[in-house]
Amino acid sequence: MQTNYPQKKGIGFILSEAFAYWNRTLVYQILFSLIYFSVLFVVLFYFASRFGIMEQYIGLSEKLKQGMEVYRKGVQEIADNPNLLKFQIIWLLTMAFLFPLNLGLMKMFRKLDQGEKPAMEDLFAGYAGTNFFIYTSFFLFWSIIYVYTVPTIFLALIWVLVTLFCAPLMFFMDKRIPEAVALNFKALRLYPLEILVCTFVAFAFKYFGILTFIGAIFTLPFWNAVIYALYSKIFRELK
Repeated sequence: MQTNYPQKKGIGFILSEAFAYWNRTLVYQILFSLIYFSVLFVVLFYFASRFGIMEQYIGLSEKLKQGMEVYRKGVQEIADNPNLLKFQIIWLLTMAFLFPLNLGLMKMFRKLDQGEKPAMEDLFAGYAGTNFFIYTSFFLFWSIIYVYTVPTIFLALIWVLVTLFCAPLMFFMDKRIPEAVALNFKALRLYPLEILVCTFVAFAFKYFGILTFIGAIFTLPFWNAVIYALYSKIFRELK
């Protein structure tokens, strides 16, 4: 990887670096996605079936054929399911459990920068020692604020942007959450265009794959490559 951040190449350079990270660790990216989707779907399908949510959800297709009024009643029945809140909490906890996998990919990208070869155990670096509790707690904190800001859309976007680099800052530079947010905000103020454009590209690439499902196995982890490429170039400049 190149070691200097070329200002004239800015966005194009960062995205090319992200694709290089992603491409050079493609086997681990696929493994990441298989673990992520397998755990998520097994847990969610199990509890959706146990709580009766799955049966209600499947029944929506039949209700839709009977008209929008019947369909709306079906949606309301799901919303009124007393176990829905438990299901949502389980979903959140499962996402928190899986979040440290992202740090494993970033460790692999760092090893590439250092001329080292990534290994399978690197993928689970986010679970080593106290890392698991640090990053699951961070994700839960992040999610609570995100859930409350989602209805406004704009505030949710701001929250995503001002916390974009928190995980790598905590992982590589041992920053606490307030310090990480402050540094993240400084980076956003100095490099707004680069961060916005690269984030949009990462978002589009990631969710295009999710919509096609099979493609999601390859595209889901790309978000991490973009975040790390931005982080490694921007924060090298800020030092």
